[in-house]
Amino acid sequence: MFFQVYGANALSQWGMMLVVLAGLILLNEFARRTKFGGIFTFLVVPVALTAYFLAIWLGVRSGAQWALENQTHVYMQGWFHYAKLYAATAGCIGFMMIKYKWGIGAKHWFKPFPFIIVAINILIACVSDFESAVMGWNKWWLTSEGVWQYGGWHNVFNGVAGLFNIFCMTAWWNVYGSKDKKDMIWADMTWVYIVIYDIWNFAYTYNCLPTHSWYCGIALLLAPTVFAQVFPLFQETFKDGRQWFSWATLPVLYPEGVTTIEKLYAAGGQAAVDGVVGTTVDPSVVAANPTMMMVISALALIVNIVALGYIIAVSKKRHINPYKEDVFVNQKYYKDAMARADVA
Repeated sequence: MFFQVYGANALSQWGMMLVVLAGLILLNEFARRTKFGGIFTFLVVPVALTAYFLAIWLGVRSGAQWALENQTHVYMQGWFHYAKLYAATAGCIGFMMIKYKWGIGAKHWFKPFPFIIVAINILIACVSDFESAVMGWNKWWLTSEGVWQYGGWHNVFNGVAGLFNIFCMTAWWNVYGSKDKKDMIWADMTWVYIVIYDIWNFAYTYNCLPTHSWYCGIALLLAPTVFAQVFPLFQETFKDGRQWFSWATLPVLYPEGVTTIEKLYAAGGQAAVDGVVGTTVDPSVVAANPTMMMVISALALIVNIVALGYIIAVSKKRHINPYKEDVFVNQKYYKDAMARADVA
């Protein structure tokens, strides 16, 4: 099993994951069905979050105790969450521009924007995977957010898988709004891409966001990411290993659960207690169980290579450029999507 979701806290862990999943679905429907929902979710909320983040930053610079002790500051100092939040937000705004034909969103040259922004989001995660490999090669290392990660070949495999995944996106210019104005239609992104992207994305969260991956890896993506930046202790553990909430979930990387985290801080000494980024602990001192990280990362690399090989083979057979023309035109998923698209 990938996660430690059994024992006394199992009901809370599974129940909260379903709550987050339901919340994600509801927020998505709220954002996609009306202009108000989209504007509120992808413009108003990010502006409010930015004001919140800036207030904390200014408070920390001035030495204000409330800011220094704020859980977002303590547990969300890493670059990844902020890069991902704003890149994803930019993508959602661009999707709305295409969907509603706002300004440049109605221009043909703007149509590759979804590819560009998704590629940027993937590259952000690839950099994070490679960072973990460099910082903690076959050993534990402490991140700026107080999370003990374990680096190794799994990070390399999945980082490379992400690079392949970028080039599995096809038909960059064939993006449309839907006739009912509810969706952006990128018809060539069929189940093939959805499956390989989901495997790669889960592998990334499992490798590099281990204490979050039950929610941002399983329940996915925007809703738990935003919520966790403001209230990270929702899914975090204290630095001394005590669980703040009974639904906090750890992967099997930590063989003894929170006891492993306690041992890591003890082995890391004062540097770990002080949160010194890059503090390392050898697995011979505190055991790690990275087996499933390797399994899912290897799977992500294999399926992305296979998918890209298939795209190349189909493109050669049909004599097309897969990045300018649709590849999966014979799939029912593609045909159903194009029937909803406003291609005018």
